[in-house]
Amino acid sequence: MGRFAPFFAGIFATLFVVAASAVAPALAQQGPAQAPAVGVVPAIRKPITQSSEYIGRIQAKDRVNVVARVAAFMDKVFFTEGAEVKSGDPLYRLEQGPFQADVQAKQASIAQFKAQLQNATVAYARAKALLSTPAGQQSAADLALANQQSLQAQVQGAEAQLQVAQINLGYTEIRSAIDGKVGRTAVTAGNYVSPGSGVLATIVSQDPMYVIFPVSTRAALDLRQRSAEKGGFAAVVIKVRLPDGRVYSQTGALDFIDNTIGGNTDTITLRGTIGNPVLPSANGLGTARELVDGELVTVILEDAAPVEALAIPRAAVLSDQEGDYVYVVDGEDKAQQRRVQLGQSSPMIAAVINGLSEGENVIVEGVQRVRPGQAVAPGPASSAASSAASGGAASRPSAPPTASPPAPRG
Repeated sequence: MGRFAPFFAGIFATLFVVAASAVAPALAQQGPAQAPAVGVVPAIRKPITQSSEYIGRIQAKDRVNVVARVAAFMDKVFFTEGAEVKSGDPLYRLEQGPFQADVQAKQASIAQFKAQLQNATVAYARAKALLSTPAGQQSAADLALANQQSLQAQVQGAEAQLQVAQINLGYTEIRSAIDGKVGRTAVTAGNYVSPGSGVLATIVSQDPMYVIFPVSTRAALDLRQRSAEKGGFAAVVIKVRLPDGRVYSQTGALDFIDNTIGGNTDTITLRGTIGNPVLPSANGLGTARELVDGELVTVILEDAAPVEALAIPRAAVLSDQEGDYVYVVDGEDKAQQRRVQLGQSSPMIAAVINGLSEGENVIVEGVQRVRPGQAVAPGPASSAASSAASGGAASRPSAPPTASPPAPRG
């Protein structure tokens, strides 16, 4: 093997030179790493409507459970299940024959007692007139007076019984006590009902509706301080985000704060009132409205008057264990981390209390790709982020800009 060593050494040297010559052009083509492209938005002062969101439920302002007040067979059901009814509209009619007969019997008793009373009145007048003659006796006059007063009492008792019979007859006509939407009927015609039969149907009012939502004690105190400075409950506007994500067109007002804090949750219940008009196009579904009793919604509390604050898009704010921070681009096009303190903000805009100066360029797009002190290639943010910074209604920040793929070679 010794005599072949120079031969193998020459071969290895040749292969090393060839490999080095092949790798050198590839390394030359790569060059230094490029700075990541980022979208920036300047921090500006602007009016911001402070808002906060909570989970709540829609609740009917009035609710009536319809029950039978007398015992009888169900004669007829007048309403359509799920329809809206007016106060005084007939809902059910119970069998009326026995109650009408009872009314007539009470009327007959009154007529009988009145006839007897008339006769007793005449007898008392005659006995009283005889007292001025030798034939008159005081005991006879006293007896006639007592008989007359007894019959007067019987007439009054019979009239009271007639009134009760008429009331019971009226109870056979079950009518709506409020304007609202009626639910399903629990009993159909032909069934026997009584006060012990339970709820026959439920009616809930439709316009306006309540929205009930719990807030933390700290949030309630903050809300009270803000509203006290701006005129009380009138300074707070309630908006509702529906389960499908849409913001309800009507706005409401805060009208009640509970007087007890929940011991288990440390929350207090707030209530607002919001309109619930009929939808313009029901499409054959009857009287349709947007809000439904018991519906789970997101409640948005907004200040009626905006406040001046330093505003940046929400998408620019990042968080870690130390708190909130943003990245800004300095004069040397390098990303610098800034710790910020946020105030009350809207879903799209963050209000910065301190940690940021007006006019600084805040990174909104591509923020996940930068590190403190890293060189970046800044450019104007996309229209969605710019719209959010100016108070527009963009639904979410746009995706970071990406390089287009190279064209395929022929």
